[in-house]
Amino acid sequence: MPEPTVGAATAASVAAADYFPSYSVVGLLAVVGVLFVAVAFGAGRLLRPVVPTPEKLLTYECGVDPVGEGWAHTQVRYYVYAFLYVIFAVDSIFLFPWATVFAAPGYGAATLVEMFIFLGFLAVGLLYAYKKGVLAWT
Repeated sequence: MPEPTVGAATAASVAAADYFPSYSVVGLLAVVGVLFVAVAFGAGRLLRPVVPTPEKLLTYECGVDPVGEGWAHTQVRYYVYAFLYVIFAVDSIFLFPWATVFAAPGYGAATLVEMFIFLGFLAVGLLYAYKKGVLAWT
């Protein structure tokens, strides 16, 4: 005579019952974390001295008192250097996983073509920056 099996609904309820204690620990930890932050902010608000003076209400940047207008010219080429850095950082991020997949059997030709397309896009961007004179140090 075959042994009776546990139904799917009963198995699901048993599995769910095993996970609820884990979720309660996570929920309790989240509540404790929120309470800790709330108590810290409340204590800071109650204990700090509140003495507003005109000096405290001034805009403060790098220890220099604000004088004149807030308008300042910036060089756009610095942003271009940062953009080029991001391009090559992203390039290096994609090259390492590609190298691991390239070694896997069956992926060699497809990943090689994809990487040359990707490097082609980067080369076009670098050539454009070179033609615009962005890479020339002045």
